[in-house]
Amino acid sequence: MLLEGTDANSRHKLGWTALMVAAINRNSSVIKILLAAGADPNLGDEFNSVYETAKEKGLHSLEVLVTREDDFNNRLNNRASFKGCTALHYAVLADDYGTVKLLLDGGASPLQRNEMGHTPLDYARDGEVMKLLKASETKFQEEQRKRELEERRRFPLEQRLKEHIIGQENAIVTVGAAIRRKENGWYDEEHPLVFLFLGSSGIGKTELAKQTAKYMHKDAKKGFIRLDMSEFQERHEVAKFIGSPPGYVGHEEGGQLTKKLKQCPNAVVLFDEVDKAHPDVLTIMLQLFDEGRLTDGKGKTIDCKDAIFIMTSNVASDEIAQHALQLRQEALEMSRNRLAENLDDVQITDKITISKQFKENVIRPILKAHFRRDEFLGRINEIVYFLPFCHSELIQLVSKELTFWAKRAKVRHNITLLWDREVMDVLADGYNLHYGARSIKHEVRERVAPSVAMSVRELDLLPRGCTLRITVDDSDKQLLKTKDSTSPEEEERKAPTLRLEIVEKDSKSRKLDIQAPLNPDEISFML
Repeated sequence: MLLEGTDANSRHKLGWTALMVAAINRNSSVIKILLAAGADPNLGDEFNSVYETAKEKGLHSLEVLVTREDDFNNRLNNRASFKGCTALHYAVLADDYGTVKLLLDGGASPLQRNEMGHTPLDYARDGEVMKLLKASETKFQEEQRKRELEERRRFPLEQRLKEHIIGQENAIVTVGAAIRRKENGWYDEEHPLVFLFLGSSGIGKTELAKQTAKYMHKDAKKGFIRLDMSEFQERHEVAKFIGSPPGYVGHEEGGQLTKKLKQCPNAVVLFDEVDKAHPDVLTIMLQLFDEGRLTDGKGKTIDCKDAIFIMTSNVASDEIAQHALQLRQEALEMSRNRLAENLDDVQITDKITISKQFKENVIRPILKAHFRRDEFLGRINEIVYFLPFCHSELIQLVSKELTFWAKRAKVRHNITLLWDREVMDVLADGYNLHYGARSIKHEVRERVAPSVAMSVRELDLLPRGCTLRITVDDSDKQLLKTKDSTSPEEEERKAPTLRLEIVEKDSKSRKLDIQAPLNPDEISFML
């Protein structure tokens, strides 16, 4: 079958692979052939228990049981859950030293856990197999640590963050430097790392926290804890944070934070919109940030000194945005004065830095007035400032959104979507300082997506497989570059609009006459 082109990792209809079958049945010769053919020893089984699998697949449980015993193995408990078990798990269950060693030599991870959270070692009996697994775990951990160090050396945190976050270079550098100091031991190990992200909405604060968690933890679900602090605006909601005390409803459930920190004490914890939390919640966070420990409602202390805590807030966002715009304008004027003969070369003005004087004289008093406690601000290691997007970053955001819609058009309707550079300038003008990247998403969604959707669905103008170009209709390219030179009436009259064109086989374009959907504000109703 392999010679005929069968994939070595293909699965049985109930979820297991051929390598798992060979492992549970101690078939060393087949394991060698499959590993040589590229079988992945770290794939997890998709088979659950007999009854759960029957329910998932819509089959009779007796049919699943007979298939499992005939096609896999008849010595396993049909009530047990096997979801996530690898070939190595099954080799250990079969208690066969030879197959276990073959799989370990073939790259099987002795640290991989199944859905129940068990590693292969958890199923091993006393003897040679257990000794082999323990030695392999130690060796694998050391090799894994070396690989991670080499990977982080070649692809540092800043570089990875820039792949997902547009702009905000100062914020990325600040976070990257602080985390690197933490990883290398150049920080106070008795206290956790605490950040406060300041800036307007939709500017990348939450995304930076998510990407940091992905870098720090491969298991992003456990390694990233997000709490929306708008849910903790009342005093009694402190119980949701750390759990109810004994005798109260929900005592056994535990708190939203404490329960997750028990599972992953070194997680990246995001307190979103912390300025909306009740002061009593902030009081609990004082202990958390200072000593790196938290006592839950049951009286148990959770040690989380290795955790990274990130708070986001919109406090002082207007002041930060206006100051950044002013700095950018001043830098632009200076650049124009220096490069009067080459006015197009003004990209160096995109990179600006907020002064320490502004932080101390303007931002810190606002933070003190809002949080009303110096000890809370004193426990923050780094206050990170997120600045409004410059024009080049807006173009990147528009390009990213257009690419998203182009992929969707290709997948769903086999339509190739193209656009002119001028289109990105027009869409970038829809940027709103207070809504950040969300305003760009809204602009693209409202001005591009409806026209394409109407063409495909209502008008049936676009045949499958066609090429569609977005252009600026009746545009004045000089208008886009010299807005300031036009009067408000002229600007209103010449406002550029977007139009769709079908690109024919002879490279000629044919405009589509699409009536834009009515705006609710423009509809008059008869009383």
